[in-house]
Order: sequence, then C-alpha cells, then structure tokens
Amino acid sequence: MKNIYTMEFNAFVIPFVLGMTFVLCWCVIGAARIIMELDAKERKTFFLSLLNPKIMAKNIKEWFCDCLFHVKLWKRNKLLGYMHSSIAFGWFMIIVIGHIEVFLYTPDMIHRVWYPIFFRYFVAIADNTMQGSFFFFLMDFFLLVILSGVLLAMVKRVWSLLFGMRRTTRPSLTDLIGLYALWAIFPLRLLAEGFTADISGGSFLTKSLNQLLHLFFSNEMNVLPSWWAYSMALGVFMFILPFSRYMHIPAEILLIPLRNAGIKIKSTRKGYSRAQVYSCPGCGVCIDACPMSATKINTKDTTVYLNRQIKRRNEKRIEEISDKCLLCGKCSAVCPVGVEGDKLRIAQRSVRKYSLEPDYSQIDTLQLSGKLEKGRKVLYFAGCMSPLTPGIVKSMTSLLNKAGEQWQMMDEDGGICCGRPMLMAGRKEAAQQMIEKNTAIIKESGASVLLLSCPICYRIFKEKYALEGIEVLHHTEYIYRLISDGKIKLGKSGLKYAYHDPCELGRGCGIYDEPRRVVESVGTLVEGKKNRQESICCGGSLGSLTLGYDKRKPLVENALNNLTDTSADIVVTACPLCKNTFAKYATNPVLDIAEIVNRAILEEK
Repeated sequence: MKNIYTMEFNAFVIPFVLGMTFVLCWCVIGAARIIMELDAKERKTFFLSLLNPKIMAKNIKEWFCDCLFHVKLWKRNKLLGYMHSSIAFGWFMIIVIGHIEVFLYTPDMIHRVWYPIFFRYFVAIADNTMQGSFFFFLMDFFLLVILSGVLLAMVKRVWSLLFGMRRTTRPSLTDLIGLYALWAIFPLRLLAEGFTADISGGSFLTKSLNQLLHLFFSNEMNVLPSWWAYSMALGVFMFILPFSRYMHIPAEILLIPLRNAGIKIKSTRKGYSRAQVYSCPGCGVCIDACPMSATKINTKDTTVYLNRQIKRRNEKRIEEISDKCLLCGKCSAVCPVGVEGDKLRIAQRSVRKYSLEPDYSQIDTLQLSGKLEKGRKVLYFAGCMSPLTPGIVKSMTSLLNKAGEQWQMMDEDGGICCGRPMLMAGRKEAAQQMIEKNTAIIKESGASVLLLSCPICYRIFKEKYALEGIEVLHHTEYIYRLISDGKIKLGKSGLKYAYHDPCELGRGCGIYDEPRRVVESVGTLVEGKKNRQESICCGGSLGSLTLGYDKRKPLVENALNNLTDTSADIVVTACPLCKNTFAKYATNPVLDIAEIVNRAILEEK
C-alpha cells in the first residue's frame, strides 16, 4: 500500500471547519437548553432511559429508520422515500467511509476533523489494491446515490404531484439558502474529486469525470478552486442550518430518545415542545393531510406553518392557527418525524384566557352518585352529545338489555362533562375539577366497566382519569365482546356499509379492528380510499374555536365523498358527533354502529 502525504492543512478547509464548529456549538447549547427546560422528574426519566438497553435499542432503530432511511416516507410514496433516504443515508455513508479510510491509511490524521471530509485532496492512495479499489467504488457509488436524490429534489420543486404531494411548503428565505447550499454540496464534491482522481485515485464516477476534464484542461489543472467551492458550500449550509427547516436533522436525534423516554408536551414552547417544533422537517406532508387544506380553506394553517410561526414568535398567527384547528390529529398521524401538531396547538391555547371556565367545585357528587344502584357491572356514560343523537343511546340500552347485562346509566338525569372541551381550550384547572368529580362518581358506583359511546369521552377517560380496577371500553369494543361471547346473535344482511373511522377513536386511541369486525357481522364492509389512520375528519369537530359552520360544509362533503364513492348503502360511524354532522349533508342513511347491530338483532327475531 502506497500512501503519499501531500500536505496536512490548506486554507480552503476553513469555511467547513468554521461552519462545523458553529453548528456543533449551537446544537450542544440547544440540546442542553431543552433538557434543562424539562422538570426535574422528566430529566431523571430521560437520563435513566438512556441506561435502559431496550429503550436504547429502540432509539438506535428509530435513528436509522426515521433519520436515515425515512421508512415512513417510503410507505407513503416510494419516490419521496428514496429522495430523502438517498441524501440522508448516502451522506452518512460517505462520512463513515471517509473516517474508515483515514483510520486505515493515515491513522495519525484522525484527530484533524477536516481530514476525512477532504481525504481525496490530502492523500493519494494507490488504487491497484483490493482495499483501495473497494473504498473508491463505495465512495463513488454513494455519491451517485446522493446526486440522484438531489436531482429528484429539484424535480419535486416543480412537479410535486409525482411524489404524491399536491401541495408543498412555501420555503422561507433561510430555507432557500439552505436548500441551494445542500444542492450544491455534492455536485461540487464530485467536481473536486474529479479534478484529483488521477492523483488520489477514484472509481467509475470520478475517474470518468477526470478523463472528461482533461479534454478541456491541461495536465497542470488548478484543483484548489473546486475544493474551495465544496468547502464553502458545506460552510454556508452549516451556518444557515439552525435558522432553516434543516435544523430538523440534528433536532430529531434528540427528539427520538425524549419521546421514547415517555416525555409529553406540557408547556407551550419549552422543553419537549421546543424539541418538536425544531424537529419539524418542513416537508409539507401535513398540508395534504389537513382536512382544511384539502378543501382549500387555508393551506397556511397547517402544522408546518404553525412551527414556523412559533420559531418567529409571531403571536398573532400562532393564535389564529392554533384556534382554527379541528384537532383531528391527522397531521400527527402522517408526520414522518412524529411531530404532534394537535397537542402543540392545545399547548399554545393554554397561555390565553377564554370565557369557557365555569366552577365545578360546588357540584354535589354524593347526590349524583346516590342515584346509582351499587353492584351493577356496567356503568354507561352517554356523554354530552347524546341529546343530539338519541338513537345511539336507545340502541345501546336495548343491546345491553337483550344481552342480559347488569348495567345502569351514569348521566341519565344529567351529568358532568368529561372535560375534553376545557382541555382543548387549554383550561386545565377547570378540566381537572370535572375529572375529580367524575372519578368520585364512577368509583362510588362499584362498576367494573365504564362504557362510553363517544370517542371523545373514551379517549379522555382512558388518558386523563385514574380509574384503577375499572375497565374503560368504547361501545364498539363492548359490542364486539358481546358478539364474540355469544351474548347477542345477529342476522347478516346483503347491505354494504361504509365505515368511517372517527378521529378520536382511530388516530386518538388506535381502535380500528373491532368496529370493522362488528360491521362484518351484520353486512358487507366497504372501505373508503382514505381510512384507518388517514381517515378524513367529518368536519364537525369541537376542536376548532373559530371555524364557522358556513366553512365546515366543504369539510363534511369531502369526508362523505370518500365514503360514498364506495357505492355503499349505509354510512356507518361510531361517534355521535360524526353521525350528527354527516346526517346534515348525506344522501345515504347515516347510522351509528350500535344502531345497525340493534337492527340486526331485531331482524333476526
């Protein structure tokens, strides 16, 4: 093996070294700031999680799958996934291989941080060995992979539909600078290595370019301008990185272990919230997913723009975007990084005062719980939406009676709201009063099962209440259990049912299979094009504090079109709010899952 040291340092490395030093300092200080903004309990939980082998294994897996391979984007659109992973993983491999080369061939240079990046300039390696040829080939191969990704990124700027995206994010000035710097880095690297390939060695890509360059330049080519250009592109990208969408690259490295440690969004813009905001890749996947943007209400009220305004501290726009949102959670479901747009909005709302704050401290829980008969197995909570859809309550009570269940209704003569509206408005103290009062009533009843028809209530009781020893079930889960246990017998019809996944039941709680099994017990299940995790919000969500009903009609029609394109006879949902919203505009009958099951029992008899 022949190693030829040309020199140990050249001034052209200075832009890269300065940029790398700047971005490393920024990231270390930023990470320390985020960790210090966590409360003491969260910090302890986070640091202990780093010592847990299972959690660390999960962190490493997600670093590779999400940060380098972009698996979620591959599942969404293969071309989009390849574009991102080719640049991210290709760049990672070039850095790794560069360090391996330095370690193997010039180990005494490993401490010079610029050496692996500009290895082809500083050292000449004879390519007549298997090792040299192998590394030359790998470097050229991954450089070609990256360049193909950069080319696709350029195509995406003018033809996003090819990548499965109808709309993309409008870049800010700093985003554009970062974008063009990123696009320049790898063509300039190819040019620089092409100039020196006959000296330092190369493979199929760089040697071919070198031969081409020799047709236009003399053998005494000045290679320094190309290496200066490459170093300057790296420096510009690193200096602009903290102020652009590309900050998500280092931020996501911290976000993943924070999330896997179980840290939750608590504050508006500190700690874990800050980590989520800066981890937003600005890809714009959430734009197409948002039901408001799909109906062209406003494409600039999506999560990607919320995060941009939070960075800019534009309080007016933050308030507008946060208050208008339906909180359907679809942006969170499709985000390749896992940014929780709905929870970030609720956190922003919590800093403002709303008139929605009655006092629940004076409610006599003993009087309410005294109406309940002790010892009943099932406590049925219909929720605040039941007056709008009395058919659901009627069907559920009929089902419970026919199944021979021991049950009673918690809110037959009125009850206390689950607390969700208060939580959505950021009024945590008022919501906590409701939670405490309801908890006392439920525990006093002696029931072992809390049954709910409303997915909104179901999610709140599951996530915010401490009901040890009491099983919390949505009525789709309970009905499926009754069918499985043989407590109710159904007659199957020839009707086709299009099932709509309610936001809170599906994306919110992950209940997808039980409702479908129930529908299949009474008829033929047909699926809308968008279903399960990507189900379209009905448009009636109580999450929006400002979106008027006149603007909701396109949202409802968009969701209904997704279901009725299946030629279904009946639209079925499992949420009183969804049923009430759809019924206003649907041409097909709209029924709750409890109603179709109750009808099937009646038909059998």
